[in-house]
Parts: sequence; C-alpha cells; structure tokens
Amino acid sequence: MSKNVLIISSSPRKGGNSETLAASFAKGAGEAGHTVETVYLREKNYGFCKGCLACLKVGHCLIDDDAVEIAARMHDADVLVFATPVYYYSVSGQLKTMLDRANPLFDSDYAFTKAYLLAAAAEDGEETVEGTVKAVQGWVDCFERCELAGTVFAGGVNGVGDIAGHPALEEAYQMGKEV
Repeated sequence: MSKNVLIISSSPRKGGNSETLAASFAKGAGEAGHTVETVYLREKNYGFCKGCLACLKVGHCLIDDDAVEIAARMHDADVLVFATPVYYYSVSGQLKTMLDRANPLFDSDYAFTKAYLLAAAAEDGEETVEGTVKAVQGWVDCFERCELAGTVFAGGVNGVGDIAGHPALEEAYQMGKEV
C-alpha cells in the first residue's frame, strides 16, 4: 500500500550530509511506490513557539508563517522523516523549532504512525547521536499512535559532501524502501 512520506530536512546547508541521507531515504521510498515530499526548512520562514497554547483551541498556530503549512503537511502524512545535523549532541535548532511549532498536532486526528530519524555528525562515536535520538523520541512519545521506527546515523562527516560513499547512505536507502 502506497504511503504519503514527508521528509523534513533541517540542514542549513544545501547538499549537506543529513540532506544527502534524506535524499537516499527518499529514493528508496519512491522506488517502493510511496509518494515522497521533502520540506527544506532552510527555505522556510518560521519563528519560535510562544507557548500561548491557542493552537490547541483553534487547531492551528496563530503565528502566520510557514510552520503552519508544514504542520498541516505533517498532520496528513503517513510517515514522518526528520533529517538533521547533530548540533551539540542533539537535533538542530531548526528542527527543534519546527517540532515545537507542530504542537497543534498534539490533540488532532493526525495520520502518521511512523517516524524515522536521519542524522549526521562530525564525530563518529556511537554516543554522538544519543541526545538526537532522545530529542526526537521525546516528540514521538507525545503521539501515542506513532513510533520511532528507525534511525540512521552517519558519523565522521563534517564538510558538505563528506558523506559520499558512507555506508549510512545505503542504510537510509534500504530503510526508505522498507517504509
């Protein structure tokens, strides 16, 4: 059965390593017959959540920016994929801000049941990605019908293009095919 896959790429660098992971995942999911859309947060204008919680009353954020449309796309997707560089052992600020702004989804009849994390970092130790996984898992845990179904981590990549030939690219591709 074809699924609607939404990839949220939070790399500030065009062609960055986490974005390249996202492209591999997208290729696999597309070849498996799924509909894939990628949102590049670096191309969007959105601000911080103000914590007013009006979104829980009206069903959408009152701040009129691109996060409203992105959250609506998240709501309708069957599968969410979060691609992020690892910044200070966690998700990028761009992704964290978007996850906060997706608060209107909390009490909604969202479609997504699976989420995936694709992360890239200069450091390659296993522990490097733990905080990133914890941050995304914390968000996913707020949505009882959703599970964090998989994580791909590419360590030892820093400059744009460093990920070329990294085994994580094949892992992301295969994960996309198996969505």
